[in-house]
Amino acid sequence: MFGFETVEVSRALTAMTLLFHAIFATLGVGVPVLVSIAEFIGIKRKDPHYTLLARRWTRGYTITVAVGVVTGTAIGLQLSLIWPSFMRLAGNVIALPLFMETFAFFFEAIFLGIYLYTWDRFKKPIYHWLLSIPVVIGGTMSAFFITTVNSFMNTPQGFELEEGRFTSVDPLAAMFNPATPTKVFHVISSSYLTAAAVLAGIAAFIILIKKGSLYHKKALKLTMTATFIFAMLTALAGDLSAKFLAEHQPEKLAAGEWHFESEEGADLVVFGTLNENNEVENAIRIPNALSFLAHGDFNAEVEGLEETPENERPPLWIHYMFDLMVSIGFYTLGISLLFLVLWKWKKGNPFHPILLWGVAATGPLTMLAIEFGWIYAEVGRQPWILRGFMTVAEGSTTSPYIGWMFALFAAVYLVLAVGCLLTLRKIFKGKPAELELEHRFPNTAAASREGQS
Repeated sequence: MFGFETVEVSRALTAMTLLFHAIFATLGVGVPVLVSIAEFIGIKRKDPHYTLLARRWTRGYTITVAVGVVTGTAIGLQLSLIWPSFMRLAGNVIALPLFMETFAFFFEAIFLGIYLYTWDRFKKPIYHWLLSIPVVIGGTMSAFFITTVNSFMNTPQGFELEEGRFTSVDPLAAMFNPATPTKVFHVISSSYLTAAAVLAGIAAFIILIKKGSLYHKKALKLTMTATFIFAMLTALAGDLSAKFLAEHQPEKLAAGEWHFESEEGADLVVFGTLNENNEVENAIRIPNALSFLAHGDFNAEVEGLEETPENERPPLWIHYMFDLMVSIGFYTLGISLLFLVLWKWKKGNPFHPILLWGVAATGPLTMLAIEFGWIYAEVGRQPWILRGFMTVAEGSTTSPYIGWMFALFAAVYLVLAVGCLLTLRKIFKGKPAELELEHRFPNTAAASREGQS
């Protein structure tokens, strides 16, 4: 259909779904944490600015959750429609985490509804804040369970292979496979980071364009503090992930770093190009850094791609995905640190327009880093859908209608994207935070106007 191989269209459809879903899933995991923090600070400091932050963030969050439900359902549907051979082989192994992910989502959704409709219903606001905790737990556990499925695809265990079937299944052993700790840590920390950076970028943009009030400045300080903390955690998660790859998936690390020959004291290759002989040109080389990244020892030996059979090597272009992801991570860490230093320094100006534009860019950049990271993770596993047991070609559907499925799902995602943007615009357009402060907290609104730059 449409002149493409079935397996290639299947891969493209799954990639489109995962990359679109990643936007909403990432916000679904991270935003509840920021909402809970903001409301808690508002209660402890008796500061309505932070309480209003929690209220407004929650409104936007509910829309992204609704879209995430649709895209998440699409992923479950596509597992059976597009990858039937994979599900026949591994479906009984991954059934438990898939079910638990659904349970965690409903747990989150139930408490989100209660949280959303019980504002101002308690004499003591702390009781309302307590309702945010299950929402945070539900979102994080949803990410945990679905990530264990992906981890299993990278380092499968918890079964015996008999006559082409998985038997004696131990679902807990399958869930807690060697990839789970580092992958879960990386997914959750980067989701928290991205949500904080997106909210920080929005606050910075409003301050730039509309000369935002004290409310927006408090929002920016809170989100940039969270961005710095979560960026540090994500950097640690990335370091641990690299060490995991060196031990369990050396071919993915070697392809991502263009490390072709096993050697001690291996250099880290940053960007660059490859000539026809697969020789690296125009790259930045950091001496011995790959050995340290892989093993914590500047002189350790790092396995080269030559150790992997040619038909099992990932495509070399994933090198750019890795470099872009890491570069954005360091940019986010650096600019959040700079903001905090200028904020604490008496002579500093954390609201300088140049810095604010840099902060505003962190929102879309961190979301791009999420996408680059997932591309690196999934394409870096090629040619395997289940490493060592089934290739992508073996797991794919042979349906001649896969091209029409691609077109149908693409149309659905387009409608969802446009609908999400229009709904968010409708919720917030013409309803500035200052007006809501004026209505709910008139004394605070006056102070907020005085704090305008």
